[in-house]
Amino acid sequence: MDKLKNSIFYVTVISGCSLLMYWIIIQGRLLETDRNITVQISNKGQWGEFLASMQHNIGHPLAILLAQIITIVITARLFGWFANKIGQPSVIGEMIAGIFLGPSLVGMYFPEFSDLLFPAKSLGNLQFLSQIGLIFFMYIVGMELDLKVLKNKAHEAVVISHASIVFPFVLGVGFSYYIYRFFAPDNVQFLSFSLFIGIAMSITAFPVLARIVQERGIQKTRLGTIVITCAAADDITAWCLLAVVIAIVKAGSFVSALYVIALSVLYVLLMIRIVSPFLKRIAELHTSRESLGKPVVAIFFLVLIISSYLTEIIGIHALFGAFMAGAIMPDNMKFRNIFIEKVEDVALVLLLPLFFVFTGLRTEIGLLNDIRLWQITGLIIVVAVAGKFIGSALAAKFVGQGWKDSLTIGALMNTRGLMELVVLNIGYDLGVLSPQIFAMMVIMALSTTFMTGPALDLIDWLFKSSSEIPEELAQPSKFKILISFVNPKKGRKLLRLANGMVRKNGVNASITAMHIAPIEELHHYDTEEYEKEKFSMVVDEAKQLNQKITTYFKASGNIISDVIDVAETGDFDLVLSGVRKSIYEGSLLGKMLGFTTRIIDPERIVNQIMGKENWLEASPFDEQTVSLLTRSNVPVGILIDRDLKDFSKILIPMYSEKDAFLLKYARKFVRNTDAQITLFSTEEAVRDSLTIRELVRSVNQEFPNHIRTIYEGELTKPFLQSQGLLLISYESWKKLLDDKAPWLSDIPSSLVLNENR
Repeated sequence: MDKLKNSIFYVTVISGCSLLMYWIIIQGRLLETDRNITVQISNKGQWGEFLASMQHNIGHPLAILLAQIITIVITARLFGWFANKIGQPSVIGEMIAGIFLGPSLVGMYFPEFSDLLFPAKSLGNLQFLSQIGLIFFMYIVGMELDLKVLKNKAHEAVVISHASIVFPFVLGVGFSYYIYRFFAPDNVQFLSFSLFIGIAMSITAFPVLARIVQERGIQKTRLGTIVITCAAADDITAWCLLAVVIAIVKAGSFVSALYVIALSVLYVLLMIRIVSPFLKRIAELHTSRESLGKPVVAIFFLVLIISSYLTEIIGIHALFGAFMAGAIMPDNMKFRNIFIEKVEDVALVLLLPLFFVFTGLRTEIGLLNDIRLWQITGLIIVVAVAGKFIGSALAAKFVGQGWKDSLTIGALMNTRGLMELVVLNIGYDLGVLSPQIFAMMVIMALSTTFMTGPALDLIDWLFKSSSEIPEELAQPSKFKILISFVNPKKGRKLLRLANGMVRKNGVNASITAMHIAPIEELHHYDTEEYEKEKFSMVVDEAKQLNQKITTYFKASGNIISDVIDVAETGDFDLVLSGVRKSIYEGSLLGKMLGFTTRIIDPERIVNQIMGKENWLEASPFDEQTVSLLTRSNVPVGILIDRDLKDFSKILIPMYSEKDAFLLKYARKFVRNTDAQITLFSTEEAVRDSLTIRELVRSVNQEFPNHIRTIYEGELTKPFLQSQGLLLISYESWKKLLDDKAPWLSDIPSSLVLNENR
């Protein structure tokens, strides 16, 4: 009745208001008399008018900018994803995406499309928006610097860092002597040109380096600490040098530049002595996320914008001001992390790719149309690598590092990444770098970043590096379980499940709890805090169960591959994991995206060629879980948690003789928890299987009255709800879902097992 009343009211109000508006418009037309109003009649017709309106809307500056952003973000994510798949940082893919959309590829082969999407008049909007993204990015880079670590390792770090700047800087200045006459713009002094070539050779990409260190699991080692500290010192020194170089270039002479440098010193003192204590006081009063209201956030963002503005008008570029605003943030890492989270997603995912593409639009590889130009490009790469790699490695060896660690430091410090592009774009904007030398230097930035991973692998191979996993994970044991969890609450459930298999085994069994964090969600400075938080629940649960466990934490760009690698390298007997949620499920669009992602995933293509996976396999799990189940050579168990509490009663549905392996795990639960096992099947193949009968008999001989079989009849709801755990094979689980078994909705928590060995 209420619905009918509401419907009548709704229709009455809408109809009444519509009639009233119609009457007002009719009366209003009478007011048009004697106002000389003319109505233009088009000869295009209504459809033509509509098309003309659409064309006008498409060409509107805002529409063009939005179309550019959509294209750029999608292309950057696609190339970044592919870069991760081949073991490279996503920034490599995003840099290549920029060149791909620029005149070097799309512009060359599809000029009409390029002119439509990136018309010359729209590039100004794209540039300013990308600069905003860079300002936020440099703010994050400044906040990610851990100055406490820098103080603790200052001596070694400063020696290695400054050597890694001085060597390439001098080589760059020397190299500029030979190319100045051929590639420097006509109105640029040698001093300005040589200084910019020198600083461009000296940059290290601190954010990329930090993520490589995390991904390789060396952030806790002495080597990892030294490298991070060197990169931080390098970042601070290089940006200060860049500010001086910009001041000299803009001022036109060294004497004029002294005034700019003097103002810069005053600015730095202002930020350190006055602004920093002020921000620290605010942070002390607002320590939690809940107390950090919009007025407080506004203060910090105002500091960022004002700092950038001051350095821009002083003459040392707005990006230095953004970097400085981040560096003087209160040293409370939790507080910094809140601001990084607020800025990072928009800056890195949405705005920063605009900078890559804007750089790509400036990079015309087609200008290098002569073998001599490519030879000079090769020389630039050689000079850059020699200065940075050799300079860092020799300095590291001088301060007492071994050859392996010294070469590793050299390879990591040679990573230039995005920071190099920032410097090059500043030089291009100032008119110091010509389009040809700009293209050469961009290629150098890509090459030196790309070679970092292979160089580290080569160093490990030359020095016969041992496996990355800790020694305790590789210790021999009769039954080893690896728990891989994302959510700590799920980790507790998985630990209980593992404990149920090994509780009475003592030293003959071991459990390792592993959490692998996505590399893009982790910051190098709060790794220890993050690890402690993720493992706290699992460690507490282990204490309550009186179960000894080993914990293992790692950052990764390809989580499933690393789970499988650890499981196989550590020679584990079983991997336990939870169901991972997929972004592709739950909607038609999501399923379409998921399907296309599966098709272009190189790993899945290999599996499909080898017959491990079907192209259109309907799976009850998300793509990551299926990948773990099908690719691992170690048996995998996936827990579908429905408030798992105990395993005193376990139900095992069997639909094939191949399911006999489940009884091996059932025996473990019986031995360790005194569980009661019910084996259920309606298949004659199972009923007549001698293998299954013999296994059931052997369990009953060892543990009388602990296993029974049900071969016919319906599984009732009360019976299912009395069971603590459903133990089932992956193939039988898919069959249950395909057959739409009516009792599925009443099942307890389920452990879906795939015996891959």
